[in-house]
Order: sequence, then structure tokens, then C-alpha cells
Amino acid sequence: MAPINYDEDTEFNDALRRHGIIPPKESSNSRSPSPPPAPPSPTLSELDLDDLSLAKDDATSRADLERALDERRQRERDALDKRRFGRVYNIGKREYTREVTEASNEELPGEPEGWGTGVVCVLFKDTVPESKKLMPLINELASLYPSSKFVSIVSDHCIENYPDKNVPTLLVYRKGQLMGQIVGLGSMNGMNATLRGG
Repeated sequence: MAPINYDEDTEFNDALRRHGIIPPKESSNSRSPSPPPAPPSPTLSELDLDDLSLAKDDATSRADLERALDERRQRERDALDKRRFGRVYNIGKREYTREVTEASNEELPGEPEGWGTGVVCVLFKDTVPESKKLMPLINELASLYPSSKFVSIVSDHCIENYPDKNVPTLLVYRKGQLMGQIVGLGSMNGMNATLRGG
């Protein structure tokens, strides 16, 4: 009987290799060279619509791409419109109606119809310590919520003889209506008021 040659390509040897009875067949050292790497392809964001060659039978047509790009641009414009405030605007008594009541009726793109704009009006006085404490917090809130309008007005310029004990006062408007008010810092932990809970 002839000895078994384990290097032969036979079904029997293949079965023995699969079951681990004989070692795997050594591969030949005559490998074919690796193909050269493909040049990097530009990403879609780097391409202009004219750079894309669309075949007529492509599932995505040029019109579909144009529509998708237009929708994306509109979403970006809406997002920018929503961030149109981002700071505290100082106003006088004559601007109050326009900058607070009327401004709260303005519709923002991307918001539900009839929602209006949130306007926070701060009645303050520089000589009142609570006002000095609150104003940096209001500035921070304005930057955190740029789709809401924050305005400030000297308290007794807005309401004649407004008592200092009520300063600062926050008035919150939406759709031309006063939605809420906070008088003084008492409900906000007094001189320990922060934007963080606790």
C-alpha cells in the first residue's frame, strides 16, 4: 500500500483538514501582487450637483437631489432664524409695546403656528443689589435660549414710582399676553440665585 501524501488536493485530505486530523495545507508563496489602492473619492459634501453624473435610470434623479438640497437649506435658514436673539436688549418706555407686546406675537419659522415668540422683560435698577445679582444670569439665559427675546428696562422708567422692593421683576409674554411674572429674587433663592437647580 502506498503512503498517503497529505499535500495532495483530494476530498479525503480536505475532510481530514476540516476535522483537524492533518494540518492545513501550506499555501504557495507565489502570491499575486496586491492591487494598487484606489484614489480617495470625494465625499458628497465636497461635490457640486454638476459634478455628479446621474444616469437616466438612477433611482435618485437630479430633481430629487435639488429638492432635498432645497429642504436642507430651508431647515438651516429656519434654525438660524430661531437663533436670532441671543442677548439682552435694553429698551426705553417708548419701545416697550413694540419690543415686548408686539414682538411676542411674531411667529418663528419652524414653530407651531400661533405659538408666537417668548419675550422676557426684566425691570431692573442698577442701585438695587438683587438687580446686580440677576442681570448676569439673565445675560446667560439669553445666550442659552436664543429663540426667546430678552429685554431689560429701568423699573421706574417703565412704571412710574415702581417700588425698589419689587426689583428685579421678570415679565414673561407670549402672543401679546402676560404669561407669568416673578417679583424679586425671593422665589429664586434670593442672593444665592443661580441657573442651576439646588
